[in-house]
Amino acid sequence: MDELLTPVRTTYFKGKHREQLVVEARLPARLPSTIATADDALSVLKSQPDYEALIAVLRFLLPDSASAAFDIRLPSPKSAAITLVLVTEIAPNYWTLLQEGSCSPATEPAAVDPSKPPLTDLACFVRCLRSIAGINAVVGQIKALIEESKGGRRDVPRPDISLHLGLFLDLLAALLEGSDSVCQLWRSSTGILADAASKKVQSQCLTSIITNGKISSLAAEGAKLIGTDHVPNRAQWLTDGAEFSRWLGRNVVAWARNLSDDAAELQAMVDVFQRCLSLGYADILVTTVIDGLLLSQASQPLLFARVCLDKSQVSRKVLSILLGYLSRRFLQDPGPRCSAPDGRISAAAGLLDAILQKDQGRIAHVVSWCCSPSGAGLGDGVGIRRAVVAALARDKEAITLVLEKSLNQFGDELYIKHSAIMQQEAHTQVVLLSAGYVARLCPLKLTILLRSGTYLRTVSNRIASTNARTRFLGMCVGEGLSLLQDNQAKRLNFHMEDMDTEEAQWLKGLTKTSDHPGPIEPLLSQRPPSQIVRPEAAPATATAQKAAPKPKPKRQAAVSQPAPKAIIEEIDSSDDEDKDDPFPSMEKVSDPEDSDEDATLVRRDKPRPPVYIRDLITFLRDSESFDKQELGIQTAPVLIRRKANHGTEVSSHAEELARLMVGLQDKFDMDDFEDLRVQGMIALIVAQPEAMAPWFARTFFEGDYSLSQRTSILVTLGLAARETAGLEISKYQSAAAFPSKRLPAETEQLYLEPSSLALQKNNNDTSRIEHQQQLKALPPNALDSIAKSLTASFLGPLAAEAADATTGPDVLKLQTFTTRYKSRNKLSKPRVRAIPNTTAAILSTYFFSPLTAHFQFALRSSKPAVLNPALLALYLQTLAIIVNAAGPSTLALPQLTSELWLLLLRTRVHVSGHVGALRGWLVAMSVLLHVNDDNMRRLCEEHGRDMVESREWVSGVFERTRGEDGGEENDVKMLAAGILIQLGEAIETHQALLLGDLIGFS
Repeated sequence: MDELLTPVRTTYFKGKHREQLVVEARLPARLPSTIATADDALSVLKSQPDYEALIAVLRFLLPDSASAAFDIRLPSPKSAAITLVLVTEIAPNYWTLLQEGSCSPATEPAAVDPSKPPLTDLACFVRCLRSIAGINAVVGQIKALIEESKGGRRDVPRPDISLHLGLFLDLLAALLEGSDSVCQLWRSSTGILADAASKKVQSQCLTSIITNGKISSLAAEGAKLIGTDHVPNRAQWLTDGAEFSRWLGRNVVAWARNLSDDAAELQAMVDVFQRCLSLGYADILVTTVIDGLLLSQASQPLLFARVCLDKSQVSRKVLSILLGYLSRRFLQDPGPRCSAPDGRISAAAGLLDAILQKDQGRIAHVVSWCCSPSGAGLGDGVGIRRAVVAALARDKEAITLVLEKSLNQFGDELYIKHSAIMQQEAHTQVVLLSAGYVARLCPLKLTILLRSGTYLRTVSNRIASTNARTRFLGMCVGEGLSLLQDNQAKRLNFHMEDMDTEEAQWLKGLTKTSDHPGPIEPLLSQRPPSQIVRPEAAPATATAQKAAPKPKPKRQAAVSQPAPKAIIEEIDSSDDEDKDDPFPSMEKVSDPEDSDEDATLVRRDKPRPPVYIRDLITFLRDSESFDKQELGIQTAPVLIRRKANHGTEVSSHAEELARLMVGLQDKFDMDDFEDLRVQGMIALIVAQPEAMAPWFARTFFEGDYSLSQRTSILVTLGLAARETAGLEISKYQSAAAFPSKRLPAETEQLYLEPSSLALQKNNNDTSRIEHQQQLKALPPNALDSIAKSLTASFLGPLAAEAADATTGPDVLKLQTFTTRYKSRNKLSKPRVRAIPNTTAAILSTYFFSPLTAHFQFALRSSKPAVLNPALLALYLQTLAIIVNAAGPSTLALPQLTSELWLLLLRTRVHVSGHVGALRGWLVAMSVLLHVNDDNMRRLCEEHGRDMVESREWVSGVFERTRGEDGGEENDVKMLAAGILIQLGEAIETHQALLLGDLIGFS
């Protein structure tokens, strides 16, 4: 081997110098024999220490070490330099080794309390950095790595940046983990300072770094760079804003329960809570604090009021979230037609009474919640309003003020005309409930109020309204208040059939409802709603586990162990006597997978499809199992429909199941995943329309969901409305029925076969043709195709009769349209018998009203998601589809028309700059006119000004739109032309009715 090596050059040294060089190379870096000062520790850390030297420095730097003459938590240049070296040099080199070496705890210094468990090496390192300076250094290092990754060359990969980002995210999670970490950070940072000014500065620094949102945003940005699957398990919660807010809420609860008598500490905790409300997850933060301080077994309402209701500008928001949370968790629904005393309502009233503590500022906020145009618990059950009014009834002045303000607002003409009917119903309940308490507490005040002009004007304005629902609510209030004051002879009675219905009797009976604040134990015994919360990681002082990257789940068949081969003996069984065997053998039925040539690929542990709703929920929650996810999403539409009317399986788990399906992610790239998910949500709404349709509508506006998830909610509501009205028949409907209830084979095949074959068999049945066209697999934007069919039915006759084709598209010739439209009107129409559509009442109350009411409430927020142009277009199309599904024979058509027209006039400013949103607006208007085609006289009587205003605006749209390219602008101009013709003909025909309104129009 030596002959293969040829020396290139040979250099000779003297023996003395050579020996000296060898000795110097073998000697380690000179380290102090004992680490007694901060300079010694910094010198060792800068000289690339070995593991033993590093542990010795960490033991010296421990904040609670009795032998330490230096405190690293104390702000100073020396502590800042040591912290920076620990983060930038020690952490990248020793973090993995510290985690591996933490399996065997190191020995503690003799001065430390022996009763405490020994700290591991990793715990020592984390405790040395658990300070404001340490957290700032780690956050700064993460920010620097992100900036370096952005500024580097894209064609040159930098694997070290991804590795270091994951490492520092893991380190930051270790510094912040725990439910009392913020409290410990504040006490350790301020307890070592002597003067109050330094304590205030440190407290402000801690509040800023925790609540400015930089930690969560940088963690999320770093996770995006390295991939969410490569983020350490311990640091996953840092990248999720909702989980970060839950962590903050748990820290506020733990801090409040261990609060000292120091006023500065209380002020610091209040500042942390108030500034955390601006992180974007105020609901999650407040509900976490509510669960910890109010609804736990050790409930402390006074402590909750001190922490969360200290500032007036914050208490209004917190009280609003508290009332909504109590309603959704406990008071939804104590019985829509029940006015009897309820223990949960009394407990909620007692909780509110304990929080208000007769504080005038908090009482004023609750009174404002009852009387504001957007308050009183929009979309919530009557239970929360009963609890709030019962709590305010402890103060005569407060409950009287509620009645006066509510009654004054209830009769305001602008409020009657522009407020959503769902909002007016909530305020109607507040008026009747507060009137009952005022009648019992201060009868003279109620007498004076009923003799005033406010009451008379309220009833008069309500009765004079053209809206039937508005008049109904006004008559209920008039008769209900008259029952409290007048005798039988003078009692107000409108002698209307509507006043004898069950709903009217229930509304008038609210004046007799009397709830008293009681103990809050009924609320504490309730189980909290199921939420998927990431478990907290083990504290750093315990045995640390190595945070390995989370592997991405893959679609892969499990490989079973090969079984030992059996010995097979072939026997000739071809004797004649076997032919006469009275028991012939049957062919063995085997799994199709048994035919695989490789026996090791045959699976014997495949899960069975779920047969109960609770099993379905378990399957959908298991996001790591492909088989369970696939079976769950495939089984959900059929299973929900099958269990809809059998017991309470669906009703008991409907909201939990809906929350899972809305947030479900396609991690395994399944076939038809989106369609199956939407079909499952449709099945939920069809099974429980009264409960689930309002839930989906509220979730669309209030939920923390992406644009695609909100889109799927609108698609679900639109398709579910059509199926509820009978315009569509889902392919899962017959499959979900039990064998005795299924359709005959020929009929079922007709509903499930391709539409082309069905059309050949039913050429004369136009309604069946429409059904078959909708039975195809619907994409996520299925509402677009339905909207096209609706506009085609509106413009089809006009386009078919347009004969002038000299220039441009025929549908753009407004004059030709007008001529043909007049000739078409001369043709006799077949008489259609109008039959009241009872199913449409469900669509009006539970589909349409929640969508419009929450939209008006969302417009008052700073940046509503619904104003996204694409989402707004789909939202308007959804409303149009619901109105079309209700049909022209619905009793609530005037109410639907009034609310939709008002909403369309409100959204003109938001759709002007986007062609897609403008098309959605025109689709909704065309459907509105098409449904009211036989009621144009009524439209001119009730909405004369709206018709003229709409025609002027649509005319401007028609003039501004080119539409020669045949694309989306062409559709917009086509719809605008059709609407102009329809409105123009109606105005020309009924111009005498419009004369009064047109005089004041400019």
